[in-house]
Amino acid sequence: MKTGFIFLFLIVSIAGFSQQKDNLLTKKEQQQGWVLLFDGLSTNGWTTPSGKPVPGGWQVKDGALSTAAGGKGGDIVTTNEYTNFILTLDFNIAPGCNSGVKYFYTKYATGGNLGMEYQVLDDVLAEDNKKDNHLCGSLYDILAPDTKAKQLNPPGQWNTIKIVAKGRNVEHWLNGKRLLSFQRDGSEFGSAVEKSKFDKTVPAFGSVEKGKILLQEHGGTAAFKNIKLLILK
Repeated sequence: MKTGFIFLFLIVSIAGFSQQKDNLLTKKEQQQGWVLLFDGLSTNGWTTPSGKPVPGGWQVKDGALSTAAGGKGGDIVTTNEYTNFILTLDFNIAPGCNSGVKYFYTKYATGGNLGMEYQVLDDVLAEDNKKDNHLCGSLYDILAPDTKAKQLNPPGQWNTIKIVAKGRNVEHWLNGKRLLSFQRDGSEFGSAVEKSKFDKTVPAFGSVEKGKILLQEHGGTAAFKNIKLLILK
């Protein structure tokens, strides 16, 4: 009995030790050059798009950066801009929520402040679920995700995003599955932009070389954690 208890204790201890804690880099990630964009404790490294401190409509709670219900916090962005990168993060949304993660967010000469949006959505209950290119994992209003590869956990459960941007090539991933792959200078992308709400931007939408990362507040409750970025050479 005593030997069995010790053996069970060791298994549980090893399992707990091996489980990666939130908002920390593993030794391998540190060696590879990954950086944390959210420390799990504060809003350091984030501002409003106009450069002001993160408003009270956002809160850091239980190791996550979250929109407060009814808080009207608005969008927040990283203080730094990025060109070639891999971005990963976890998100958890309330039923009916509409949110998003934008990248290459910058000011266009015509069109205002814009970014390419990885749509975060409750595909079942959110109001904006009528178009394929508005569903979770899409490049919002432009390209739809691969529904066969898509494995979206329901509201209340965590999902993991990965966005890969290198040169003109971009990929959207969800929970380890690639949902979308496109070239920002490709004909498919260009045709889709022409049919979107971004057809009149100057320069052409998605053609900018760098921009910030944006977390969208769209009236729903959304939480983000483990926000990590690797700069690609």
